Amino acid sequence: MRRRSPRRLLGVLASAAVALTLLSSAPTAGAAEAARPAEAAPAARSAGTAAAPLSTSTPVVFVHGYTGNASNWVTAMSVFQLNGWSSSKLFAYEYDSYGNNVSNAQGLASFVNNVKSRTGASKVAIVNHSMGGLVSQYYLKVLGGNTSVSHLASIAGANHGTTFASACLIYTTCQQMYPGSSFISQITAGDETPGDTRYATWYSACDGVIIPYTSTRLSGATNNNVLCQTHIGFLADTVVLGQIARFVAS
Repeated sequence: MRRRSPRRLLGVLASAAVALTLLSSAPTAGAAEAARPAEAAPAARSAGTAAAPLSTSTPVVFVHGYTGNASNWVTAMSVFQLNGWSSSKLFAYEYDSYGNNVSNAQGLASFVNNVKSRTGASKVAIVNHSMGGLVSQYYLKVLGGNTSVSHLASIAGANHGTTFASACLIYTTCQQMYPGSSFISQITAGDETPGDTRYATWYSACDGVIIPYTSTRLSGATNNNVLCQTHIGFLADTVVLGQIARFVAS
């Protein structure tokens, strides 16, 4: 794989951010056509329709990916509200993409505790994307956060690393995200889905950023193979996001 300079990578990511903005403001029909129902997931329904009453009292914490931020979850939060969540139960955690994922996971632990305190809930659900998978897995497995998490949904998570991270190895987070890193070894050794938390992943061969794309899969989770969706496209895919909302409500 040809190495790209960090400056070029940031340009690519900036373009991806623009693409995400366009996707978020575009009609959702295109996203629904692009992504077929995932394997082992419920049959596709509209984002705002469910076959059975949903349990929507659990607060949901969204964890973005590398260079992401809370705005990545605008579409997801809309889908969750259509499925019965109130906006007061939806939270986006932001962290330093260029720092250290150990610190980012510790920050997530504090954020979850604050959400629990604010809402009175004993547990939260976590929905992550890309490098957010590493932050979440470290929190649940190494820091014992699984006792505070009812459901974990990983969307194109870099759970076993991605060779794409070779383009930004000047940053600790990217070193940790590269396959075979000590960080990856720590979160994948032994049980990948610890505790009573329910785990599910969504991944696609068309991802283009998580390489290999099967890196997202977690042993012991419900792993959903989406026919064809891009890494950024997942964030605007109302079909997949609707499936995730129903998973969290189950």
